[in-house]
Formats: sequence, C-alpha cells, structure tokens
Amino acid sequence: MSSKKSLDSARSTGTGQRVTLRTIAEVTGLSLSTVSLSLRGGTTLRPETRDKVNEVARSLGYIPDRAGVRLRTGKTNVIALVLDGAEDAIDFARQMIQGIGQSIKGTRYHLTVIPEFDRHSSADTIRYVLDNRTADGVIITHTGPRDPRVQMLMDADFPFVSHGRTEFHTPHPYHDFHSETFAALAVARLAQKGCRRIMLVAGDDSTTNHHNIVTAFGKAAGRLGIAISMLENTQGMQPAQLRKLALELAQGPERPDGIICDSEMRTISLVSGLGDGGLVLGSDLHLVYKQTSGILPTLFPAIDSIREDVFSAGQELTRLLLQRIAGAQIGTLQTLAEPVPHWRSDES
Repeated sequence: MSSKKSLDSARSTGTGQRVTLRTIAEVTGLSLSTVSLSLRGGTTLRPETRDKVNEVARSLGYIPDRAGVRLRTGKTNVIALVLDGAEDAIDFARQMIQGIGQSIKGTRYHLTVIPEFDRHSSADTIRYVLDNRTADGVIITHTGPRDPRVQMLMDADFPFVSHGRTEFHTPHPYHDFHSETFAALAVARLAQKGCRRIMLVAGDDSTTNHHNIVTAFGKAAGRLGIAISMLENTQGMQPAQLRKLALELAQGPERPDGIICDSEMRTISLVSGLGDGGLVLGSDLHLVYKQTSGILPTLFPAIDSIREDVFSAGQELTRLLLQRIAGAQIGTLQTLAEPVPHWRSDES
C-alpha cells in the first residue's frame, strides 16, 4: 500500500481514535523508534525523514501524550509564561503571547500562560513550577532589581529568561527594552522642540525598567541644562485620577512645557486632562510617549512616540529560552531591543 493510500486509510478509519506513534509508523513505513526519535527532533536522522514524519503527524492531527513524554524523558515540552497583570501597556499580553506562539510553531513545545494579578504571590507560582516540574522553562515579565522569582530560578538552576534586567551579580538570561536609550531620545526630542522644563510621568517604581528610565532621564536632561520634575507612583492609579492630575497640572503655575510618558494607558489620561485644561499639544506643550500598539497613533496622530516591538520581544525571549534549555551559555543570552522613534510632528 502506498504512503498516500495508508494516510487516507488512517484518516478514514481513525475517527474517534487517538493517533499514536504506531499509527504514524504504519503510515510512513518507518520503525516506531525512528518515528519517536524524529518527533523529538533527532539530529541523527536525515532531514527528509524528519520532514516526512512531521508531515504525516500534522496531517493525522497527532497530539503527544505529555504524561507519557514526561515519564520517558523527564521533559514536559511546555514553556510557561508568567505574565504580569499590569494594565499600563496596551495590547502587551496579546502581542507577547503571539510572538512566543509564532516562535514555538513547528517545535515540540507548547505554551502555558499563567497570569499574575498580585505580584506579591508571583514567587508562589514559580515555586509551584519548580516543585512540580510543570514546564521545561519559564519566561517572566516586569522584573524588579532584586526579583525573588529570578533568585529562585537561579538557585534551582532552572532554565528561564526574563523580560527585563535585574541587579543581581550572578548573570542570567534576559531580553529587555533599552529604556536608557528611550529616555535619552525623548529628552533630546523635547529639547529640539524648545522645551526647558520637562516632566517624566513614570509608573511602576518596583521594576528595573523604571529605575533605568529615571536615571537616564536625569542624566540626559542634566547634560542639556534642562529643568526636570517627575510624576511618579502612578501605577494602579485610575484613569480618572490621572486625568484630574493632568488638568491641575495644566492650570498650575509651574506646569512643564514637555512631558515624557512611559506607557500608552497613562498617555491617554494625560492628553485628556491637559486638553481639559485648555492646552494644545504641539504648541503649548510637547509630549513623547512609549508606544506598544498601533492604537494611540490613530487617536493622536500628531504626537511623537518611541516604539517597543512587543511581538518581537516575545520571539526573542523564546529564542533565548530554547537556547538555554539546550544548554547555551548564559553570557550569550542577554539582549536589548533598541527603541524606534516616530517623530510624527515632523510629518506632513
């Protein structure tokens, strides 16, 4: 019987029955051990053999028995994304998940997403993963300078990568937005627009990203002789509260002539409040915000932004984690994403 006829037969008679390694072996005419090795990505096999097995497995809808895989190999073929529930970045979760999903497509790995709405309990999630070995590797987001999750994973020598840097002396894999460059670019842009009193509106002061932005903001403004102020601890503040603060700022005697905002959610509230106060962006006051979606350029097409590509971040985090699982050295698994400026107020 030809391979095509075998495949058609397996499809027609396999309704309601689980597709197993033996099913694939019968269709391909290969041994059970060859099929098993091929689906594990065996590099000793010829590429055409692996391609043949993978094509048949996909066609038949083969789903690995994770429990069996774990018993045989000690592996789960699962990557866990511990996703912070912070709502300061529009569309962050979707883009991050899509980036990871795109990168594991065609591999043996599956993605488990663990949302964390209480950062204080996030260490418990990591402890559960470690104690029960529910994943082969972990991606964590919104890291702090001395993040206990990072410490736990390093102590356990468990494969992981963080979206964000830390201040630990022991190196670990990470991918991060180059927030120092973001701050420097934003300050320089506002200075170019003639701003001499710049305010930084920053959110979560528990993250390393926040510390890096604040530090770089002060240094960049200092080099240019620009007066600075900060509106901090806005994480968790309701949009109506921030809008009211922006209104008061617009009507106050010491209002800035330039603002840098580190999130799209806060930018929406700021722009609304400043408009309530009678200010016209682009003339009375200039603003640069961190862009993570395509939504704000539609709402405010004339406002400058600096973009972080969250989809690409998900892809890069996955690449680093898979290399770490494979045993790559940590020193080769630390990367930064460069910000991309969009100076829309210069566009015609």
